[in-house]
Amino acid sequence: MSISKEQKIFDVGPIFNKEILIKGQSGSIECVNIAEQTYLLSRGPVTVVGLEDDWFEDQDNPQEVIAALKANKKIKADIFTFWQRIPNYEPAFPSYHTEWTEIAVLPITTYDHWFNHQIKSRVRSLVRKAEKEGVTVKETDYDDDFIRGMTAIFNEAPVRQGRKFWHYGKDFETVKRQFSRYIHREIMIGAYFNGEMIGLIMLGNAGTFGLTGQIISSLKHRDKSINNALVAKAVEVCEQRKLGYLCYIFWSEDSLAEFKRRCGFEKTRVPRYFVPLTTKGRLALKCGAHRGWQQMIPLQIKAPLKRLRRMWHGMKED
Repeated sequence: MSISKEQKIFDVGPIFNKEILIKGQSGSIECVNIAEQTYLLSRGPVTVVGLEDDWFEDQDNPQEVIAALKANKKIKADIFTFWQRIPNYEPAFPSYHTEWTEIAVLPITTYDHWFNHQIKSRVRSLVRKAEKEGVTVKETDYDDDFIRGMTAIFNEAPVRQGRKFWHYGKDFETVKRQFSRYIHREIMIGAYFNGEMIGLIMLGNAGTFGLTGQIISSLKHRDKSINNALVAKAVEVCEQRKLGYLCYIFWSEDSLAEFKRRCGFEKTRVPRYFVPLTTKGRLALKCGAHRGWQQMIPLQIKAPLKRLRRMWHGMKED
């Protein structure tokens, strides 16, 4: 890509380290600021650069960022990546290498429309069941009571959904610190039974949509349809905040997919772009290394591996 004389190259700040959660554990990753936005530097065989908060921020000036990365010799970036956020589904940059990311999206008009027309009858019954069982779902604060309830739910079991649970074994102070970083943009929703918190959603406000950054419920109260009640409250909150969509992160054909379908979520494709900045980056795109080694494993191999993992964790739990 050539740069015109009129095109400004953004200033690139110094590289710095930032604490993030990596598979549930505190870790550090290199970052850099470009045009008042923070970018993560994922080092490996190739260095991939992308927005830290791409669920919450749009990439408005990709050409200028690409030019800045190419001009900067300290970062040594091989690939620049960004995607289009909900509800912009049509590719706006067809000249860039485009791949499709599948996410779970629930369009929202009103709570009544969702309850009466977008969900399966079974879900309606389960939402009513939770209420009849005495479950109360409400907005709350990120205070000590919320964190204590959150910690108790985290420490119920070391394995959830057939895999090692990242947050098992954490104490109150660890949970408080790790989950407090983004509460400025999150709405806390708690489910309660006899005064005990038995489920929660930390619902991110991404401007045009709500994002279920953390949704979890108590295993010992699983008979009370807590997750259905939590989703119902999230829909109500999105309507109140005028958020036109609720996103349940990525879509995957696993045990959670049917739950998402019944609750009205739709498999939705959004374009993600990968722009090679070096020869190494171009080669990585050709062989698929830009998405990491796990993404290079064919689906027909990955599915049996997941089943084996669930069996292994099940045996360990027994």
